Amino acid sequence: MPEIINAKGLACPQPVILTKKALEASDEVTVLVDNSTALENIKRLASSAGCSIEVAGETEGVFKIHLLKKPGISPETAAPPEYLPCDSNGKPAAGPTVFVIASDTMGRGDDELGRILMKAFIHTAIDLESGPEVMIFYNTGVKLAAEGSGVLDDLKNLEEKGVKVLVCGTCVNFFELTGKVAAGIVSNMYDIAGTMSRAGRIVQP
Repeated sequence: MPEIINAKGLACPQPVILTKKALEASDEVTVLVDNSTALENIKRLASSAGCSIEVAGETEGVFKIHLLKKPGISPETAAPPEYLPCDSNGKPAAGPTVFVIASDTMGRGDDELGRILMKAFIHTAIDLESGPEVMIFYNTGVKLAAEGSGVLDDLKNLEEKGVKVLVCGTCVNFFELTGKVAAGIVSNMYDIAGTMSRAGRIVQP
């Protein structure tokens, strides 16, 4: 019988953490969540852990996610969902360069000027010699990745160049932007904190 995790009503990143712990102890896990953000985050975790994933149709707002570990793979040995660069010898590098965007404006003072500066900063990141490998958006920074943002084309350009863009799911929900994120991956604090903890360099404008 699969272990059943009831993660309904739990805030990010608790559903992911509970699922990871369950997969470390059991080969078969069923997780119940009540929002699409938790669903996508758990699917990403399960995929990185080498699990097969089966999602039952939404019933009364609840998703039932059935996870089954493939032989020889465990959450401890599987590649994590966050980006981990390697050097030319295949050994772990010092860590990626992570740009952390915590606001839709740059600097303190005039907000209109701050928005102009932030737009220029993100556009400039495309051509930097030592540019970002990961970009994290949280608090009002998530608005930059939403529909209508003036930097969407630049963010999509960065993604095409291989930059991983993580957008805080809790912030997306707080600002009522669910379904409106047009660039990057709606992520969770477990992935965000993990990425920052492994960063070789963090840049925050």
